[in-house]
Formats: sequence, structure tokens, C-alpha cells
Amino acid sequence: MARLTFTGGIHPYEGKDLSKDKPITLLMPKGEMVYPVSQHIGAPATPIVAKGDHVYKGQKIAEASGFVSVPIYSSVSGTVKAIEPRRVVTGDLVNSIVIENDELYEETEFHPVAPIQKLTGPEIIDIIKEAGIVGMGGAGFPTHVKLSPKEPDKIEYVIANCAECEPYLTSDYRRMLEEPDKLVEGLRIILKLFKNAHGIIAIENNKKDCVKLLRQMTKDDGRITVKMLKTKYPQGGERALIYATTGRQVNSSMLPADVGCVVNNVDTIVAVYRAVAEGRPLIERIVTVTGDAIADPRNFKVPIGTNYTQVLEAAGGFSKQPEKIICGGPMMGFAMFDTNRPVTKTSTALLAFTKDAVAAQEPGPCINCGRCLEVCPGRVMPSKLADYAEHFDEESFVANNGMECCECGCCSYVCPAKRPLTQEIKSMRKMQLAKRKK
Repeated sequence: MARLTFTGGIHPYEGKDLSKDKPITLLMPKGEMVYPVSQHIGAPATPIVAKGDHVYKGQKIAEASGFVSVPIYSSVSGTVKAIEPRRVVTGDLVNSIVIENDELYEETEFHPVAPIQKLTGPEIIDIIKEAGIVGMGGAGFPTHVKLSPKEPDKIEYVIANCAECEPYLTSDYRRMLEEPDKLVEGLRIILKLFKNAHGIIAIENNKKDCVKLLRQMTKDDGRITVKMLKTKYPQGGERALIYATTGRQVNSSMLPADVGCVVNNVDTIVAVYRAVAEGRPLIERIVTVTGDAIADPRNFKVPIGTNYTQVLEAAGGFSKQPEKIICGGPMMGFAMFDTNRPVTKTSTALLAFTKDAVAAQEPGPCINCGRCLEVCPGRVMPSKLADYAEHFDEESFVANNGMECCECGCCSYVCPAKRPLTQEIKSMRKMQLAKRKK
């Protein structure tokens, strides 16, 4: 039985009031656009253009190089300037296609393959793959792979992740308010792939206006239910969301499909609708620009490949000099040392804060208070796991369920000793995952 919440979790300052009431603004970039060929989990895309080529908005510039891979499309018209390594927000150098934007935005023609009701499941999957759609909540897993489980008849729930539990982020909220029809129709398209599945639109109760709107739109649809979840971080985490909406539990060795579930983010579902119903590839996304150091916090519809510096300028730049800039949410995002980086398919937000609370903290010894255990959604012992990670005790780390950590950051947030628990555990998890791949 679904409880509409999960065990553990925290209630950090939400910060959503800064940007939630402002409509989405279309951003028209200028100058150089950068398209890393690896914007997804899996094999990098392979460039199919060369330096000097003229391209149109919506033209494919890199093709998928395997099943777990997706193509990339230009979001502007212009000339290919270079194909070379460029740095992304994580600091990594990634081979990228660089296009000089001619600011004409001449686009190729988009045509849906056929009326939606006439499309078969395999045809829908092919359209989604060809459109280059990936998980846009930050994971970047190719959507056509997620929607192709081994036993599709055993999928009982398709969950639209509308929780948006990360503080400050409001892009999903604005998308639900401004384009609810695309979300609902996108979910219906996905449901066509799973004949035994029921759709769940899962929204936290700090977005009651979205709940009311989407319930009204789906009141006559017997295959879709809107569930209002309790507001708590990390309610939007895949495992937490599945438990809150269905009562089913998933561990690190399982996939959601193993318990009959498929979970997709709001923007991902809208991208599925645009690909299938309109024939449009994934070339833009909504990005929240906010924080107490931002002059005019708001959400932008940003063409993929746009430089973050331009996105920042569109929000009025800095009102005060920031101490910390983050790509993504404050709990699971990446600290940025330079905004001269491209927006990718998995970019969700640009946050700027006048104070770096984390850097100001001085870690101390564990006082065995147990707070980290109380808030852990994975029900593991963060303080012990961090100790094992610090001492490179891999055997004890694995034996004590270290791989069940979802890296949400709750333990670090509540730790009175200010220990970097999540960071230590995350480092050890990466080592273990790398070994498993070998």
C-alpha cells in the first residue's frame, strides 16, 4: 500500500519562491554553441558533420554509436567551427562539436511519422531513440532503453516524476503549469508501450495548483492517477518515489522494471510527446537560474549547447558576488569554477549563492548521535560507511550495504560534526562500480 512518502529524508529550506511564479522565458543564444558528444550514459555519439559544414536547427550532427547511445541535434543554424575537446561542468574534457550560431535560426522541417493512434510500440521506441531523448532529471540514461524492458507485459506502473524535491529548482513546476497537455499526452504515449500499466503523476503537496490542474485534465482517464505526495527530500529519488507511490521496494542490484515500474522525469515525458506527436528531436530544455546572488531568478527555455554565461546574463547577472556557483540542485549538483560551459541535455539549473556554507564548515569527530541513520532513505549507516571509505576498507563497506547509498546528501546535511559523509561514501561507491564494470 502506497504511503505517499518514504522512511527518512529531510526538510531543507525550499527556496522555490525566488523563481516559481515567473513564466518560462525563451532564451535566444548568440555566438558559439558547444555540443559534447557524450551527454548521456553509454557510448558517446559519433559526429556526422565536419568543420566548415552549414547546419540547420534540428539537423542531426552526431549519430548514436550503439544501443545504449543517442544522437545529437543542432539547436541553431550556423557553421561547424571545430570538433575538439571542450570542458563540461564536471571539469572533464569531452569531444565536442562547436557551431558558430548565425542567429538566423533556420530550421529543418519536422514531421511526425504517423498519427499516434496508428503507431506500434516498436515504432514509438524508434522515434524516441532517433530524437535523442535521455533522462532529463540529471541521470541522462537513454529513454528508449528504459522503455524497452525485457518483459514489457510485467510493467504495472508508469510513474511521471513530478516531485521536484531539490531545493530552489522550479523548472518542472513551470513546465507542469504552462504545458500540462504535453505532460499528459506524453504519458499516454508511453502507456501505449505497456498494455498492463497504469500511469501515476506523482507531485509533492507544495505544488497543489499543479495537482488540481492535472487531476482536472485526467479525471476521465481511467489509466492515469494523480497522487499528491508529502513534501520531503529526496522524494523525487527513483527508489523513494516508487515506494511512496506503489509501496514497492528497489535496491541497488535491481531496476525499477524488476518491481513492475518505469519512472520518467517531467521534461523527459514532454520530450517524448514532442518527438512522437510533432517529430521534433531534443534540442532544448528548461533551466532554473536562481539563488540569492542572482539579480532576476527565473526559468529559461534554453537551446542545448548554449553557454552558461549567456544564461546567467539573461537572468540579470549577479546582484552580489557569489561565493558558490552550482550546476544542478544544491543537494546533488556540481560546484562550478567557471560558467564558460555548455548547457547539455541533463542540465537542470544554475544556482549562485553569496555564502558557501559547506566551505565554512570545519569537520569534527563523529559524536555517535545517530542523526545520519535517522534521515537515510537507504536505511544504511552513513557514519560507519564513511569510516570504511576513509580507510579504504572495501570489504566492510560492501558487507555493510554501502552500495545502497543513493548519494542524496541527507546525512551530510544533518551531521552536527559537519563530516563530509556523502562525499566519502560516493568516492568508495565509484570505485566499486568501476570494479563491477571490469
